[in-house]
Amino acid sequence: MKERSGNRTPAKVDLRAMSKARVLVVGDAMLDRYWYGEVDRISPEAPVPIVRIDPKKEDERPGGAANVACNAAALGAQVTLLSVVGVDEPGIRLENLLKRNRVRALLHHDRSIMTTVKLRVVARRQQLVRVDFETSPSHEVLASKLADFENKLSACDVVILSDYGKGGLTHIARMIALAKRAGRTVLVDPKGNDYEQYRNATMLTPNRVEFQQMVGVWKSDKEFAAKARQLMRKLNLKALLVTRGEEGMTLFSNGGMLKVRAQAREVFDVSGAGDTVIAALGVMLASGADLPDAVRIANRAAGIVVGKLGTAVVHREELFGS
Repeated sequence: MKERSGNRTPAKVDLRAMSKARVLVVGDAMLDRYWYGEVDRISPEAPVPIVRIDPKKEDERPGGAANVACNAAALGAQVTLLSVVGVDEPGIRLENLLKRNRVRALLHHDRSIMTTVKLRVVARRQQLVRVDFETSPSHEVLASKLADFENKLSACDVVILSDYGKGGLTHIARMIALAKRAGRTVLVDPKGNDYEQYRNATMLTPNRVEFQQMVGVWKSDKEFAAKARQLMRKLNLKALLVTRGEEGMTLFSNGGMLKVRAQAREVFDVSGAGDTVIAALGVMLASGADLPDAVRIANRAAGIVVGKLGTAVVHREELFGS
């Protein structure tokens, strides 16, 4: 497999094409909540810090698939998000945040669940604890979401399936088959160790840990590449992008292997970095960019977003200038 270095400047980006790009994001949407406070003593009940929460500094952001959608919209694309939420206050807040971020939200409301919420308590610019609230959506709601998915395929250029393992992508194999039949590019951010369900997707974007869970450990770059090629053949993928933190990204495709060095100026928080990567990939591919250039731009976006606190987006101006 031919190996290339990937940190050259990408070809000139067509910003008008990015504004016309149509991206359909499907997956596990959630609400990320941040409570900020001060710590000045340890609890007498247990060896844990006591955090005095400042109600004026609470923050809420779209998370999971919703963060993917917001990142794609921040780059100027036309974005639709298809997901499931509960009939509750967090679901309402998430829908309002999506509207504010120019995402068209097709949210199926399931009365039997609570909207997934990740609550983070932060003090002295450090996360002290995360509390998750979640339940899996019902079969009936997921079936109706699948029907909506099929109907929306004709109005998109690229499909992004954001799997956070919360149950919203139970029918992912069927979604991939429908999207490929419609001639759409399908990008999947995977979860867990059952990659068989992602068979025939165009491209997977696992991080280093997720890739290792599937293929096992490797002792050399040669073994790493061999495992990647084997997975591509097994799942009939056209490409595989493994994000490797401080080691950058490695793209495997029919064009060979492309290594792109990390561009983070200062790593502050990696939360949601994978969302930014797959969103940028999707927008660039929908805009007509070739895969190597799309990866280089996604890598640049990742370098920006890890310098921000919590789940965040990268705006087009940050990536390409005004």
